[in-house]
Amino acid sequence: MTGTTAIEGEFDYIIVGAGSAGCVLANRLSADPTKRVLILEAGGRDNWVWFHIPVGYLFAIGNPRADWLFKTEPEPGLNGRALNYPRGKVIGGCSAINGMIYMLGQSADYDNWRQLGLPGWSWDDVRPFFRKHVDHFLKSEHHAAGGEWRVEAQRLSWQILEAFREAAVQYGIPSVADFNTGDNEGICYFHVNQKRGRRWSAARGFLKPVLNRPNLRLETGCLAEGLDFSGKRVTGVRWRQNGETRSAKCRGEVILAAGAIGSPQLLMLSGVGPAAHLSEHGIEVRLDKPGVGANLQDHLQLRTIYKVSGVKTLNAMYGSLFGRAQMGLDYMLRRRGPLTMAPSQLGVFTKSDPTQDRANIQYHVQPLSLEKFGEPLHAFPAFTASVANLRPTSRGTITLKSRDPAAAPSIRPNYLSTPEDRRVAADSIRVTRAIVSQPALRPYAPLEYLPGAQARDDDEAALEKAAGDIGTTIFHPVGTARMGRDDDARAVVDARLRVIGLEGLRVIDASVMPSITSGNTNSPTMMIAEKGAVMILEDRR
Repeated sequence: MTGTTAIEGEFDYIIVGAGSAGCVLANRLSADPTKRVLILEAGGRDNWVWFHIPVGYLFAIGNPRADWLFKTEPEPGLNGRALNYPRGKVIGGCSAINGMIYMLGQSADYDNWRQLGLPGWSWDDVRPFFRKHVDHFLKSEHHAAGGEWRVEAQRLSWQILEAFREAAVQYGIPSVADFNTGDNEGICYFHVNQKRGRRWSAARGFLKPVLNRPNLRLETGCLAEGLDFSGKRVTGVRWRQNGETRSAKCRGEVILAAGAIGSPQLLMLSGVGPAAHLSEHGIEVRLDKPGVGANLQDHLQLRTIYKVSGVKTLNAMYGSLFGRAQMGLDYMLRRRGPLTMAPSQLGVFTKSDPTQDRANIQYHVQPLSLEKFGEPLHAFPAFTASVANLRPTSRGTITLKSRDPAAAPSIRPNYLSTPEDRRVAADSIRVTRAIVSQPALRPYAPLEYLPGAQARDDDEAALEKAAGDIGTTIFHPVGTARMGRDDDARAVVDARLRVIGLEGLRVIDASVMPSITSGNTNSPTMMIAEKGAVMILEDRR
């Protein structure tokens, strides 16, 4: 192609995206020394200290070095607010800037995928793939040891979190030792992807240890521009790197692992997507696929905040020079203390109302408060109890704003767009208040700061408006290139993650989830990559 510099030779596999899924795929597919593997990452290397100190997410989110800085469109369900929409811009992807929470979801999530006509995706089918790569500190029937994905207990404690835990038990939520048994109802401290007080990203676990393989090539700073075709077969990838257009040929399979935003965007830029939408942007339609960019699902967290007294929170510690120095010293000497903190320490899974057949809301409880990410912690002592609807019925879209690959797409999650989601949001605020009113928290005189007393429990409309005022993403977009049966007109990939209607192309990342999992989505995405790699190797044979 004129004006394009081609990489020499052909590759057996080209992986677009070195994020959570891409790192797993690169590791597994390059294990065969006879196969050439190219992995393209639009971001850079993880050679910044804040990618490795756990609390570094505070500095990475909103920083163009680490974050794509996407924003949603103004959301009607959030009373016209637009949200920042962080996505990792570095090898390791979101696992380099996320909350480090190890969560599998509920067995019923995956059994439901199987019931949708997707063989091989039930709980019993996927559990071996979670176990295949985990190195878990708990020795139990549910977890394995010795894998690349390290999971540890957190290395700090807070009196206010212990009080919240006791209050939740008094409310009627059982205390459990592990959320990852198939049924996550209960209260427990989150298990985290760390190793001895340092973040353990997908790049650190899967990619960097194998970059010495001569058959594996990593290229960074590569903004994918489009896929190359021969008829219905994908034969390569084009990208821009250091101001130059480059390309590579593929004799095997191209695998999109650019995430729930990046993968549908690249499909549409390549002419695979809703025909009318592509034509609006002057893009030649290769394959009319109305499901590309549709079915966007995300967990909306309602950030309830309570002022407290007579107990330590991070607000005061971080607000003083002595406190920050103490935290730094504790981390340097012991790899402990607040610098090891995941964004959320204590988790709760429960039901928003008694009619739910299983836990449908999740809490992330934190000994701190702030107006939003990127702003300072509050000057007053407080804790945050963020609560999210685990199985929202609202569906959003990813669409193109431009045919320019460097232009961010239009992101419309459509939060709280269904009566069911608004009802669960209102009920979630009521449940939060019921927990906080228990005797265990009374010594600390919790005073509701957000959403505030004006949103009364008996005023459904006020609670729904309050949810729109305080709701924000918890960074779990999925579903925008979803799995489905071949006869499903809105499915993008089949049960083996092959793009339906094309050859030589798969999507293997969070975008293929037909429905969102009941909890944090990073480790389920890596399970999909582990399973996807096996499928690729099986189909090649």
